[in-house]
Amino acid sequence: MNRIFLIIVLAAVLFAGWKQFGFQPAADLPSPMEALSTAMVESAGGAVELAIGLVGVMTLFLGLMKVAEAGGMLVILARLIRPLMVRLFPEVPADHPAMGAMILNLSANALGLGNAATPFGIRAMQELESLNAQPGTATNAMALFLAINTSSVTLLPTGVIALRAAAGSADPAIILPTTLFATIGSTSVAILAAKLYQRLSPMGKKHRANEKETNGGEKADTGSRGEMSTLEAAQGAYPIWVSVMALAALAALIPTAVLFGKALSPWILPGLMAGFLVFGAVRRVKVYEVFIEGAKEGFQVALRIIPYLVAILVAVGMLRASGALDLLVGTLSPVTGRFGLPAEALPMALMRPLSGSGAYGILASIINDPAIGPDSYTGVLVSTLQGSTETTFYVMAVYFGAVQVRRIRHAMAAALTADAAGVIFAIVACWLFLN
Repeated sequence: MNRIFLIIVLAAVLFAGWKQFGFQPAADLPSPMEALSTAMVESAGGAVELAIGLVGVMTLFLGLMKVAEAGGMLVILARLIRPLMVRLFPEVPADHPAMGAMILNLSANALGLGNAATPFGIRAMQELESLNAQPGTATNAMALFLAINTSSVTLLPTGVIALRAAAGSADPAIILPTTLFATIGSTSVAILAAKLYQRLSPMGKKHRANEKETNGGEKADTGSRGEMSTLEAAQGAYPIWVSVMALAALAALIPTAVLFGKALSPWILPGLMAGFLVFGAVRRVKVYEVFIEGAKEGFQVALRIIPYLVAILVAVGMLRASGALDLLVGTLSPVTGRFGLPAEALPMALMRPLSGSGAYGILASIINDPAIGPDSYTGVLVSTLQGSTETTFYVMAVYFGAVQVRRIRHAMAAALTADAAGVIFAIVACWLFLN
């Protein structure tokens, strides 16, 4: 991100400087360098205004998600997908702590609980390492878990909905069906890619599984009691027919959203709020107190992202004011436009695997651009890209770094294949839904 930020700023300054030498003064037309200076100040102020507008919406959503989490929705989702996970990871014992941690990580991602997903993901990698016959080398289970993690099915992209609402979208939740479609497609590709690539990158012939399993059992007792109680709660599973029905209902949401999405979308946000509060009340959660607790986290998150928004919005604003972005758009749009990917959305598609904060800033810049807006095709597409793909390199660095894995084998190839599939499925989803 350091290099990307520096390249964007230098490109804007150099391009504006080159135009400055040939500039002919006009009565009401500022010089390229004056326009660049104005864009810097206005973009910084706009970033802070955006973050302040985001505080209320982010506080609302994280408050609701805290109620759902306290009511046990995370554990319910974990038990629903457990039968599928056991079949995807045959080398991981069904009752091993690694299985519970992976399930909880994917369930948290599905609910948009990024803060809750990361600790479970790190715990899952640590437990998978306890089964590793070659420490320092990624196993097939690790690579598959990471690929699924970077493309996991997303039911509630709460952060993106909050940003769209702050940008003045008439229908912030319109991205729910497009994100669901894109993530189901990218997750399917992630699984197929990981299974295919593992044959091209064999692990080796060392076998110390029994010894490692014993060590894994010892490690399982070292976690905090709060986390372990959640893991233990997720170890059970619903009958297979319940999981099959839940997956069928999830798949049925896609054609329903395509056919009736525009009629149903105004009901989504009020329905989510009422549904989560009723769910919490039924589960005997003190909904008001828990909502306030989660809302405090939302307030802190919204304020914490201000420096990131200022940095990337100033850089993008400079690039736009210099004219370099217009040149790039004009050059690439004839090619990418044919495939449903407007050139304005290209920076988002390229930045997302590299930096979450950078992609978030680009998304904010695009949907707050009066010429594009949050409800245009481009605005919905970049919102879907943000909600349906992950910061692959960050996740790999954190998860593999936690267990000191240096030989990642096919993990990066599988994750990047999933990212590319996420872009393709996002384009298809937005085209189907908006047309």
